[in-house]
Formats: sequence, structure tokens, C-alpha cells
Amino acid sequence: MISITTLTRTYENTWPEAPDAGTLKLRGASPEIHDGELVIKPVLHSGSSNFGAEVSGIDWSRPIPEETVKQLIRLQDKYGVLIFRNTGLDNARHIAFAQQLGEKLEVNPFFYGKENDRVQEPLLWDVSNINLDGTLVQPDQRRWQHSLGNALWHTDSSYHQQRSKYSLLLSHGTPVRGGAWTHFADTRGAYADLPQSKKDELEGLIIEHDLWYSRKLASPEVYSNPLPHELALKPPAFHRLVQEAPDGSKTLYLAAHAKTVLGRSFEDSQKLIWELIDHCTQPKYVFSMEWLSGGDMVWWDNRQSMHRANPYTTSMTARDVRRATVIDDGPHAFGVSEQERKVALAGANS
Repeated sequence: MISITTLTRTYENTWPEAPDAGTLKLRGASPEIHDGELVIKPVLHSGSSNFGAEVSGIDWSRPIPEETVKQLIRLQDKYGVLIFRNTGLDNARHIAFAQQLGEKLEVNPFFYGKENDRVQEPLLWDVSNINLDGTLVQPDQRRWQHSLGNALWHTDSSYHQQRSKYSLLLSHGTPVRGGAWTHFADTRGAYADLPQSKKDELEGLIIEHDLWYSRKLASPEVYSNPLPHELALKPPAFHRLVQEAPDGSKTLYLAAHAKTVLGRSFEDSQKLIWELIDHCTQPKYVFSMEWLSGGDMVWWDNRQSMHRANPYTTSMTARDVRRATVIDDGPHAFGVSEQERKVALAGANS
């Protein structure tokens, strides 16, 4: 019998062994590519899949020209995760760049006015371990428990019916001692390596994504019963498991938020979901990015990757990172409609 207790995933505060701090291990990738003014250092290459790249050569002190934006989007479509060092961006320029990448940014649903928000921006998510008064978040706070879900492999905002496209996470201040890493998994490459029989099984499946389910997984004592206003704020959303990536290849769209497969039992759903998450997060599909300085930024495509943070520790110093989230405007942005769900359920039960 599958239960919350048996499903709880705890990932250690991990980072890769590297000869030099900040060195990304290049596995099968060419060391450096020049594209006009840009210098691209790919991270992973396996078969036909490229995943992750560190990009330099951008003048972040002024608005980014539209041609450069188009160039960066092409790189994003290819690599899924782009890393930029020492951008010098502040909140306003962080938001401005994100707005060049899509029509709308996600408004933080947990923004309750500038006086109640440390970063004072409704278009930025405060993903730090810092309280409004500047003290560090502690284990007895609900915010600490909520953050445990960020240490599970996930895709940002898959629990929205109109999902997100891009996330842009920017570091401020001095990187933390004891866990300044974010880990990324290539769901596009992982799908390509599945046997055809498994691909046939997954085609057409619809997944229920629920924010409070992932929080319950990460912190079952605190989130066994989410508060009424939390449930009202974020009801579940439904998306197809197999999606089309920007380059036309297929990818898996899943996360720890994934609760059930439409038409299957909870137990069978969770067995499949975690089988796939475990497949996607094998070392050959994963790289870890170290935060080296304030101004470091990572931009990833939620449609073709998963990620997770290192969990908070009581020995961790301030971790000040802020996220802008670009809402998806593509053909699958709104997920699966209620009518489509009814048809799918009828087919599953026939």
C-alpha cells in the first residue's frame, strides 16, 4: 500500500565533487562555442540531447537588444537551462528581461502587499531563507516546512492550469555557505531513452498536479491538512504527461506536484510517476549549478526540465534568490480542459 510516509522523498544537501569551486563538469559536450558576441559552454551532451549551457558575452548594464533576445531563446530551446554569471541585475532589470521573453509574468499568489513582502515586488517570488525582518527562517516556521517541497524534483507552477514557460532565478548578495547549488534534470533526453513500449504506454496520459500534495510529501506533519485559504488559492491543474518540446522532440512534463494519472488509482499513479521521476534524475541526465556570487542568474524552461534546490539547514547563511516566472503562451499552455478530462475518463473506464 502506497502512503505519504512511504512516498516521502528526502534528498541530502548535495553538490558534485569538483576540482575547483564553480566548475561545471562537462560530460560529452564541446568545451566552448562562439555565436556572434556570445560564448556558450555546454554542460551535458548525450546521444542527440544537449542540456545546460553557461553563456557569457552579454552586456547586462543596458536593455538587451531584441536580436540578442531571439538568439538567447534559440539557445534556450536547444539547451533547456542557461546560466549567466555576474549580471549585476536588480529587481527592476530582472523583471524587464523576463518580460522580453513572454507576454505575461506570473503574479506571486502569496504576495500580500509591499509592506508584507521582503522584496516588495508582486512579479518576483522570494525563494530565500530570509524573513521579512531580516532574520533567517527556522524549522518551526511554516515557511521552512513549505520550502521543503523545493528540495523535491519539480517543475515550477505545473499546478497552474495555465502553466509557466520559463523561470529566471537571480542571486543577490553573497552566496550561502553550506548548500549554494541548484540541480537540473533533462526530461527531454530522459524521454528519448525510454523503450518504445513505455513511450506507447505514456502517450495520452493526463496528470493531476497539486501544489499541496508535493508539500504534504515533503512535510507530512505540517501539510497533512493544508489551510482552507491555501486550498482555495491553489486548486489542482491537469496537464498531459508527454509534451512537445520547443525543438519538436517529445519530453516528459512531471514533478513532485504530480498526484494522480487520470483514470488510474492513487497507488498505480504514484508508482508510475515516481518511476519516471527516478528515471529522469539518473546522474546521466543531471547537472548541478553552484551559485558563486550575487548577480548569478539561471534561466530554465519548465516544459523540458525538472529542478530542485538543496534543502535548508540550520547552519546555512542567508540564501537570497528571487524568481521571475514567464507564463506559457504556447499551444499546450492551458493544459487539459474539463471536457477533455471527461472524455479521457470515459475512455479509461470503458
